Amino acid sequence: MNLQTKLRELSKEKKAILAANFYNFETLHAIVSGAKAEHASIILQLSESSIRYMGLELAAQMAKTALRGSGVEGWIHLDHGGSIDLVQRCLDAGFDSVMIDASERSLEENIKISKEVVRRAEKYGANVEAELGYIAKLHQSQDPAGFTQPGDAKRFTEETGVTALAVAIGSAHGFYRQEPKLNLELLGEIKAAVHTPLVLHGASGIPDEMLVSAIRKGITKINLATETKNAFMRRLKEELIHTDEIDLRIVFPKAIEKTRELIQNKLKVIS
Repeated sequence: MNLQTKLRELSKEKKAILAANFYNFETLHAIVSGAKAEHASIILQLSESSIRYMGLELAAQMAKTALRGSGVEGWIHLDHGGSIDLVQRCLDAGFDSVMIDASERSLEENIKISKEVVRRAEKYGANVEAELGYIAKLHQSQDPAGFTQPGDAKRFTEETGVTALAVAIGSAHGFYRQEPKLNLELLGEIKAAVHTPLVLHGASGIPDEMLVSAIRKGITKINLATETKNAFMRRLKEELIHTDEIDLRIVFPKAIEKTRELIQNKLKVIS
């Protein structure tokens, strides 16, 4: 099953899938093993910076091998692709899904760029996600004036043909300075205006009950990144303080286990 079909099915059922970013073998292993333990499908996400760190081909093959070896139903997704060139490279590398993020451009430019990505992805049978509105990044303030508007969402999805749309409804990338408040009423209005599955970025730190409410209101894909990094690094730091062990094969598994627990807990919340 391709990811577009999966997302459409989940959207109709008012369910969601977890999309988790990985950064190395250890976080990849934690995510896939967590999904396997919960008998859940998963989307493995790679950001541009992670691709630079690991290398495109190596990262893609790691993800494919992990999914195949575990028997977990999953897909590989480019998160926040900043250029058509990077999107094309990921499509050529066998990604199941790509995101083009032209959300900081004008609506017209965003439509033009996203439409071109849809055109290119079509021959690969790949899912295409785009972002509309302003989703605050690390340490940036959240401005309701930048929230996705239903009318714009309708026009955008109809003119571009994207198969997933990330919406700005109050979430933010990175850790929150105060408890987040999603505009669920606006989310419901967007959902009523479009047929495209909706994506929530910045899920790290959002209370469980709010995530559940967002799913009921129309969110189909939930992105998780910051909490994954945090779980791994905090547990690793705790271990390193209390040991002189230099064998990473002994030290890393405890951080992997902590991250796996995080993934399992998130899957239980959204299932």
